[in-house]
Amino acid sequence: MATEPILKVKKVNKHFPGVQALKDFSVTIHEGDIHALVGENGAGKSTLIKIIAGAYQKDNGEVIYNGIPLGEVDPVDCIAKGISTVHQELKLVEELPVFENILLGAPVERKTPFGKYVDWKQSKAKAQQLIDSMDIDIDINEIVANLSIAKKQIVEICKALSRQARLVIMDEPSATLTEKELEILFRIIKHLKEQGITIIYISHRLEEIFEIADRVTIMRDGEHIITDDVANMNRKKLISYMVGREIDNIYPDRHKQNNKVLLTVDNLSIEGLLHDISFQVHEGEILGIAGLVGSGRTDLARAIFGVDKMTSGRVYLRDEQHGIKNIQEAINNKIALVPEDRTHQGIVPDLTVGMNISLVGIDHVIERTFINSKTEVSKTNQLIKQLRIQTPSNHQSIKFLSGGNQQKCVLAKWLFVESDLLIFDEPTRGIDIGAKQEIYRLLVDLAAQGKGIIMISSELPEILGISHRIIVMHDGKITGEVFPENTSQEEIIHLATI
Repeated sequence: MATEPILKVKKVNKHFPGVQALKDFSVTIHEGDIHALVGENGAGKSTLIKIIAGAYQKDNGEVIYNGIPLGEVDPVDCIAKGISTVHQELKLVEELPVFENILLGAPVERKTPFGKYVDWKQSKAKAQQLIDSMDIDIDINEIVANLSIAKKQIVEICKALSRQARLVIMDEPSATLTEKELEILFRIIKHLKEQGITIIYISHRLEEIFEIADRVTIMRDGEHIITDDVANMNRKKLISYMVGREIDNIYPDRHKQNNKVLLTVDNLSIEGLLHDISFQVHEGEILGIAGLVGSGRTDLARAIFGVDKMTSGRVYLRDEQHGIKNIQEAINNKIALVPEDRTHQGIVPDLTVGMNISLVGIDHVIERTFINSKTEVSKTNQLIKQLRIQTPSNHQSIKFLSGGNQQKCVLAKWLFVESDLLIFDEPTRGIDIGAKQEIYRLLVDLAAQGKGIIMISSELPEILGISHRIIVMHDGKITGEVFPENTSQEEIIHLATI
């Protein structure tokens, strides 16, 4: 039996330069529901939740919360009305303790004849009560920077509840979580539902929708496609509504690699992180690296690219005798890194698409100390077309692009300088099924051109679906090497935990 609506969005439109982000969008969210919001990158999900949370102003239409039109509101107004957002990029003050983050902006105050003062004892008690309600072990005096991502998310949720939130928007909360951490998050979400709190849940991991959500709304190109009970959906139907077509097999056929060694990693060690790592990558090979969060996968990628200094060992391309010791040497040797955190490490949000693509290789288009703008624009436009980057022009600010298109821009940056060895750390994290398929096609096409690919991923179907060979890591060591056709997810998990 449906409950009363807590939120109604009626014919809302939102336009950005060159993009109609929302087109007459309408949806009804019922009180106490876990309502999933899904769609490809660029479908309008982020724009919609920012309008609901007061971060963006709609062009026209209506947003009605608890029967009252919201009108022109900002995030502070929405928080006061009981609408809170747990962002994918958490909004915490890392240097402060847990209890101060939970009560940030809304501490327990004590009135005295001399004015208002923060009642630290009561503030701590309130924070502890909220943590206890989550049934999770977190020290409220711990500095937030020392917490795991999962515990930081719980602090964010407690912060929302401290402000009496009745509608909590969760934007990709599972993107960086392990399976065990995900179980904790789901338990907490179900606990919030039992308290009558409404959840809008955004995720690209479709299996989560079927596990956690009551209802689902599917968006495409800024428009409402369908809202229905999750019980009436299946994975194939959901994907079909999202992309406007059926996708049976998202992994393209792999091309045959050759036997010529492109990269050699020889006894690479970083004290306390990596221990005697050795392997090779061949031309045309996609080497998958699997392992749990904290296994050393990202540390290895950073070491190969020269970000972090090795304690011992060597990394070199082809038959070069000298090892790569820093980022500039890696770039000069045509090694590229597409990092896990594209927002902070992959792109410069305030620059244009074209500037981001030419950033590393600007010296390639310099003639007599001046940038040849015609050549720069020609090369960036060629890559935009080749990678099918959805943007009005190369002059568009990259921050307005979807996650999948930003990821393609990071890749384009390295193709601009014709990199031969590309390291992808979680290349499809936070992007939709359609964009994932495009990324997979690009990886396979690059390998077919003879480039070497190292792909780090937490998604085992992805590792198995696209790699020629897989090495598994645990606690900074390689614990096994397997081939997709002769292994299983269970074997990889076993190797990742021994």
